[in-house]
Amino acid sequence: MIWGRHPVLAALANPARQGMGRLMATADRATELERDKLLNGHAVEVVDGDRLARLLPPGAVHQGLVFKVRPLEGVDLDDLARPAHGLLVMLDQLTDPQNVGAIFRSALAFGARGIIVQDRHSPALAGPLAKTAAGATERLPCARVTNLSRALRTLQDAGWHIVGLEGEGEMTLDEALDSRPTVLVMGSEGDGLRRLVAENCDTLARIPMPGGFESLNVSNAAAVALYEASRKQAG
Repeated sequence: MIWGRHPVLAALANPARQGMGRLMATADRATELERDKLLNGHAVEVVDGDRLARLLPPGAVHQGLVFKVRPLEGVDLDDLARPAHGLLVMLDQLTDPQNVGAIFRSALAFGARGIIVQDRHSPALAGPLAKTAAGATERLPCARVTNLSRALRTLQDAGWHIVGLEGEGEMTLDEALDSRPTVLVMGSEGDGLRRLVAENCDTLARIPMPGGFESLNVSNAAAVALYEASRKQAG
């Protein structure tokens, strides 16, 4: 399920969704979609708002729009790896949908080319994740891989500089980043980067925190890292 105005409109605009799914909307939202030519070939089913709410988890804010769809297939790693340029983000077993959704949103905002996740330990790009991402999951390519360490070696062979975010990193983020094609690797909410993933990074970098607070939420850390990396990419 995808719900909320921005996520559903982004899904309707995604060519990969053509002919897919069941679109449900309240009467006023259905009128808006038809008037503004936002359906992109999809049929809309007018449904009472209370009925929409019953389809969703408690507390979900649907804003009059719910889209029931199959998961997106994603892209192959090679599609992101070659040619090597710009920024990529790799997520090492992040499981919180809100954190992953926020990282998608930041990655799109700061111009990343895509996100790489492990197939078995990642939430679906729908539900609360899609709502938090505000449409970014529909616009930012995502590659699901079996083995992150192997994927990192593939990226290195293709010319990518791998920077892992680690609180005990030997360099600051500013020191670790430059204009080279860069993969930012973010660890899980509780354990950080796993050992083999960290060992396959070129550099482990920390975000300096002069305020003395122990750490940032992973989605906030990703936003800081993406801003700094995009600044370095711009020269």
